[in-house]
Order: sequence, then C-alpha cells, then structure tokens
Amino acid sequence: MAKKGKLRRAVKEEDGCQLQNAGEAAAPVKQTAENAEKENMEKRASEKGTPCIRISHLVKQYGEKTAVNDLNLTIRRGEVFGLLGPNGAGKTTTILMLLGLTEPTSGSATICGLDCERHPLEVKSIVGYLPDNTGFYSDMTGRQNLRFTGRLNGMDGPELEERIDHLLERVGMTKAADQKAGTYSKGMRQRLGIADVLIKDPEIIVMDEPTLGIDPEGMRELLQLIRELSVEDGRTILISSHQLHQIQQVCDRVGIFVEGKLIASGTLEELEEHVWKDGSYLLEVGVHPCDDKLLGMLYQQPGVQKIDKEGDKFIITSKTDLRGTLTGFLGENGYTVLHLHQRGGDLDEIYRRYFEKAGQSDERNEFENRKKHGFRRRKQSED
Repeated sequence: MAKKGKLRRAVKEEDGCQLQNAGEAAAPVKQTAENAEKENMEKRASEKGTPCIRISHLVKQYGEKTAVNDLNLTIRRGEVFGLLGPNGAGKTTTILMLLGLTEPTSGSATICGLDCERHPLEVKSIVGYLPDNTGFYSDMTGRQNLRFTGRLNGMDGPELEERIDHLLERVGMTKAADQKAGTYSKGMRQRLGIADVLIKDPEIIVMDEPTLGIDPEGMRELLQLIRELSVEDGRTILISSHQLHQIQQVCDRVGIFVEGKLIASGTLEELEEHVWKDGSYLLEVGVHPCDDKLLGMLYQQPGVQKIDKEGDKFIITSKTDLRGTLTGFLGENGYTVLHLHQRGGDLDEIYRRYFEKAGQSDERNEFENRKKHGFRRRKQSED
C-alpha cells in the first residue's frame, strides 16, 4: 500500500509539469507506439474468427447453490459476444472465473490458450476488464488516473504521455481530461474506463453492464465506441448485460443465461430460427375497418390457430408465416393495412420465448416488471 500511495502522489505532483526534451523524444516514440499498435491490429485481423475464449463444462458452486452449471462456450476473435440474463443468472460469476478472480468447482476455461485458473497473471496481461461501477480516484483528474494505471502497467515517460493523449482523444475525453474524475457523469466515467482498459492494449475486453445508468446520447456514443474496438481494432469484446436493446445493437452473437445455465447461443437470426422452429408465429395486424366480419374471415385462413384482439390490432397465432398471403387477402377484400409486424425478430421476443421454453415465465415476468419500474418494489420488500 505504501508503494501504491507513493506512486499516486508522484502522479499528482507531476501533473502540469513538462517533460524534459519532450520535443526531441516525442516523434520517434510516437512512431514506435503507432507501429506497435498497427502491428497488433494487423495480427488480430489475420486471426479474426479463430477461437479465442474456450469454456468447457465449467461449474461454480457456493455451498448448495450452483451459480454456473456445466457451461460450454466458444468465443471467436474479433467478435462482440453478449452474455444476457437477469441478475443472479451466473454472468458475473463466469466473468470472475475467466479473469482468474475465483476458482471453478470443476471444468476449465482458456483465453488465447492460457488456462484462466493456472495462469491468471498471464491472462490479466492480455485481458482488460471494465466493471459495472468503474472506480477512479475522485480527487485526481482523468489524465492523472490514466497516468497512474499506465505506471502500474510498467509504462512511463513520453511513451505513456503520448498514449494517454491518443486514448483520451479516441474516447472523446480530451476536453475533460484535466477535470477531477469526481465531477464526471456516469457516461464520462465509462468512456474514461475504456481508455483505462486500453492503456495496456489488450487482446480481449470484458465489460460488465457497460450501459447501465447512462443517458441515451451517452449510450449511443459508448455503443459506437464498442463497435469500433471490434471492427477497427479487431479486439474481442465480451459484454455481460440484462439490457436487451443495447445488446441487440452491438453484439454479433449472444448467449442467454437462466439460473446458471446457458440455454442458447448464436446470432439473432439463428436464435430466431431455432425458437420459432417448433413453435408458433405471432403476427400483429392493424386494419381499417377493424370489425367482426374481418375476424371471421381471418379464422378461415390456412394455419391460423388463435386470434386475440388488443385495442385496434389483431394478434394472430399461426403455424406458418402469414404475412405474404394475408396482405394479399386483405387488399382483395377492401381492407386498408395500417400495421403489420411479426413478433420474434427482436431480442426481447426471442428472450421471452427462451424463458418460456426453460420454464422461467414467472421469473421473466418479474424481470420485466423490475426493468419497467426499477428495483423499488424489491427494496421495499427487503426492508
């Protein structure tokens, strides 16, 4: 602790001081840093799509509770993978095992060929971790906090200063770099957190609930930055979240967690195809006029199983996709189509269906209520 305190004081005392001969050293150092980063990006690009994280039969038990139950998963280089599920599903526990911060009860996990349990220090050297509540020294500026992290990672001098400037510009924090971190908004702290993670130029970045508590504009900027880290840098991004819309916007593939089990994984298209394969289609139809005559005519359409009415819309349950035949039928019979939407093409509907298939409909309903109304109800009951 004494060493850490001295380093922190040194970082603060040096703030605002110009480095000696900075003009002479800056050009070659910058060139070296840029070349190294470019080489790393080219290396990642050449390995894109190959397995990066391998998890095999991973189990974590706390007494009688199984937090992670026989998890098998492979994440490829350069992709953004989302671990999706409610609180308590096992997402954070999985992340902790990948980082070597807790030992699995059984099974194994490797990152770039390194065993996460046996070689935790080597794993940490290539993995950057952004927790849900990024911690910075509030009485230090954003720049000072990054300098502190850089020195902890063995960097110093002009090379570190050049990298700090580059990362601050990249995450859009240059103007606020010399403000105290304690004055930052949640979105600014998350962007500074990404800069902090990138100091050591990691191969993989793990983010735990990165968009939680951020305003819409800050969320848009953060999601765009996450995509850039994957597409432009070729980094592998693992995101743990329960915010369905944000996951859908940014992730290449998702894995759905329910009570410690990974019940599905794949692209949205693959999940959609699988979840509807043996189930029913739900089609929302809004027409004018919306009358009982139409209801009777709809029941005569092939494949229709059930029709419910919600306001001025019909919800049609069928064994097949009716959109093509139904629009033609409505037009031929003088009805004007005002609304036509097949449920299931978004992650929220896919997620709901998987919960139902896993027998978790009650938990899903509670999860949705807590999303809409916050956690006040739960807190009051706990009090």
